Amino acid sequence: MPKTKRLAILASGNGTNAQQISEYFSNRSDVVVDIIIYNKRDAYVAVRAQKLGIESRYFSRRDFMESDVVLDLLKARGIDYVILAGFLLLVPDNILEAFPQRVLNIHPALLPKFGGKGMYGHHVHEAVVANHETETGITIHVVDNRYDCGTTIFQARCKVASTDTPDDVAANIHLLEKEYFPKVIDAYIFDKPMPIQQS
Repeated sequence: MPKTKRLAILASGNGTNAQQISEYFSNRSDVVVDIIIYNKRDAYVAVRAQKLGIESRYFSRRDFMESDVVLDLLKARGIDYVILAGFLLLVPDNILEAFPQRVLNIHPALLPKFGGKGMYGHHVHEAVVANHETETGITIHVVDNRYDCGTTIFQARCKVASTDTPDDVAANIHLLEKEYFPKVIDAYIFDKPMPIQQS
């Protein structure tokens, strides 16, 4: 019997992606979302985790950056992959070294465009509209020690109309995230072909 892959999700905010990933794998025996870790005390992702029946834990920025407390928890729970779902801290080196090529992130733009420190969430969509882009999308990548610079493993695209607001762009990006992030995680951890975007 193959070992069940154990995922830890790191989040900072609302947690829609964390919920979608958790629901996607909820009836699987080969993958389990073991824990959701968040770094903002009032993050709504904690409420989502409770509703999903998944343990969640809060850790401060200092916990992440200045100690091994988070790493020790991941090791104690036998975590295989760390998934960032709206997690706004730079992942510390101790976690990256313990999980080489096993930390994944999703970014709401077509990297290398609109990436880097401070480029997250609505800031990205506002920049896309301000720059008069005709398309944008999502990038799923392996995490390294720089914001949004790790190896890209998947991108999906959507059109941006000249009349689109940042909210319009955000709505289209959320659809792509919902459709592809869980499937790409699934493909990556089991070394299966990546999904192909349907036009």
